[in-house]
Amino acid sequence: MASGVLNRPIPLDSLTVNAIVSAPLIAIDDNEEPVILEALPVMAWWVRGILLIITVCLTAVFAVACWIRPYDTDGEIRETYPELGLPPCTFKYVTGLPCPSCGMTHSFVFLIHGDVKNSFLSRLSNPVGTLLASFCLAMIPWNLGSVVLRRPLFIRSIEGALAKFIGVLMTVLLLRWFIVMGCLLWEKYH
Repeated sequence: MASGVLNRPIPLDSLTVNAIVSAPLIAIDDNEEPVILEALPVMAWWVRGILLIITVCLTAVFAVACWIRPYDTDGEIRETYPELGLPPCTFKYVTGLPCPSCGMTHSFVFLIHGDVKNSFLSRLSNPVGTLLASFCLAMIPWNLGSVVLRRPLFIRSIEGALAKFIGVLMTVLLLRWFIVMGCLLWEKYH
């Protein structure tokens, strides 16, 4: 064998592709038919660590929501939660109009206290906040299961699922805000 043969690059044909791939995973189903299986990659340690941190943060958010009292001593819904130490909404203070996320805290608090009706329908709550709170509640066991099994449960890609969820959430949040703004403008001018 000539020494120049090993140092020469292999030419790639433009009509074909040369690739080194692993053999497909094959299983046999009940009908003795071969089925190609797809391998799910194991999540890296740092991804599992981030999922655990997210789980701790979500648990803290729900613990605070559990600590907040949604009703005053007369049983009326409280307008604000001063125990959080948050300033009033800057958007509402400057414009006099509700911001797109107005009512999210009320939705979380009502849902955690088991008041699903007020979480969706109270004049102070935001139904999108109820959907977000429900999603976050479901994420806690999902995160723990994914960490234990070292792969994402029920989905192929965390990034893809998260991107879709954020897109849907923002669309619904803004759609709801446009409806609220339209109703406020309708009341003001009619």
